[in-house]
Formats: sequence, C-alpha cells, structure tokens
Amino acid sequence: MTVIDFKAFIGRLATASGETILPFFRTSLSIEDKSINRDFDPVTEADRAAEAVMRRLIKANFPQHGIVGEEFGNERTDADYVWVLDPIDGTKSFIAGFPIWGTLIALLHKGAPVFGMMHQPFIGERFSGDNASARYQGPSGERRLAVRRCASVREATCYTTSPLLMNEADRAAFSRVQDAARLARYGGDCYSYCMLAAGHLDLVVETELKPYDIAALIPIVTGAGGVVTTWDGAPAQNGGRIVAAGDPRVHEEALKLLNS
Repeated sequence: MTVIDFKAFIGRLATASGETILPFFRTSLSIEDKSINRDFDPVTEADRAAEAVMRRLIKANFPQHGIVGEEFGNERTDADYVWVLDPIDGTKSFIAGFPIWGTLIALLHKGAPVFGMMHQPFIGERFSGDNASARYQGPSGERRLAVRRCASVREATCYTTSPLLMNEADRAAFSRVQDAARLARYGGDCYSYCMLAAGHLDLVVETELKPYDIAALIPIVTGAGGVVTTWDGAPAQNGGRIVAAGDPRVHEEALKLLNS
C-alpha cells in the first residue's frame, strides 16, 4: 500500500475534524488547563471531540495502524503505519477567537513522516505534502507550494510562536538569530511552517515541541523544497528544538547561530 492510497482518507479525516471543531469556535466553550506546574496549557471540548472523531475513522478503516494523539495518548506505536494527530494546534489562538490554528494529521511509515496535512476549517485552507511535493487548497484555488530563495539570515523573515515558551538558555540562543534576521515576528504555531512552505517567510525556530506538533508539517515543508531538523541537525519528527528554513543556506547559518 502506497502513500497515494491514503490521500483521500486524510481528506476525510480533515473534513470530519473540521465539522466537529467549527461549532465550538468563537463560542463560550469550557477550557481546561492541562499544565502541571508550568505555563498555561489549555485544552477544550473541541480538541477532544475532533481527536475522538479521527480516531474512530482510523480504527474503522485501518485497525492495524497505530495512533499517537495529543489528547488520548498512544496506541500500537510499533505498527508499520502510525497516525499522529493534533486536533487543534494553536489552542491559545483558538480560545482567543483568532483563526491562527489548524488540525495536524501525519502518517508515519516505519517511524518516518510520509504524508502530512494542516487543515484550517474556518478559513477553508488545506496544506499537504508527501516530502516530494506540497500543495495548497483553499478559497483562492489549488496550487503547488514552493519555498522562496533567501541567501542569509540577514535577509530572512523569522518566526517563533513565543520566546516565552523557551527556557533561558534557548531564549538567549534564539535572540542571536532574531537579532541577525531582517524581521522577527511571534505567533503562528502550525501556520508559520505552512507560510514558509508557501514562500512567504524564511525561517521558523521553536523549542519543546511534541511529535504531534511537528510530524505533519515536515512532509509539507520538505515537499515544498525546505529543510526541517532539530537544532542539532537531526531528524525532527520526535519534536524538541526545531529549525525549519526555506533555503538551506539560511538553515545552516541559523544552526550555527543557535549553537555558537
């Protein structure tokens, strides 16, 4: 079975999760704090309902597959095919009424991400990739995604969700990149990686990501011609400290700045 066989099914997962989430968006929904002696980590009824819907569909269609999800844990992670789900990446934006969030759906084969989608149902946008190519589908139609060329960090637009999410040492390292960049902005969550793949920004630097925060975004960025690794230059699907760049020259320079 090839990755191509899964594309229509991933579209079904995106549609079902979006239909589940939208009735909750910009309403007075209940919010629970998952944090344990750390920063506010919200989860909503929408997160849990959307993941439950996707899990039911996966189990009904591919009962032999594994699942890794933010809200309901891991099942059969030793399977050849494992789905990695983040029902709402950007929950803090979601509860504040901003549409800078999305549903992340990844398919791993033998531990490596082979297909990923970011779906934003309120705006009606889907970003998908299979490492070889990446596509956009939304209100303006459908097109192939491609990163833009950028010669150096000095010419780059750089994003991170928030330096406040970093520990003191990582924040100091990120500040070297931020100070060198032409423009540094905060926010975005999963959208930053999709805008990088679409050629609108050049660099994303994050820390303390979980596998479900990044797995779906790797095939999109790499499919558009970009690079995603950890700060150590290792594969990024297990999360941690992440660097994504559209141009390998910017990626290499950012790694040097972060590790200097």
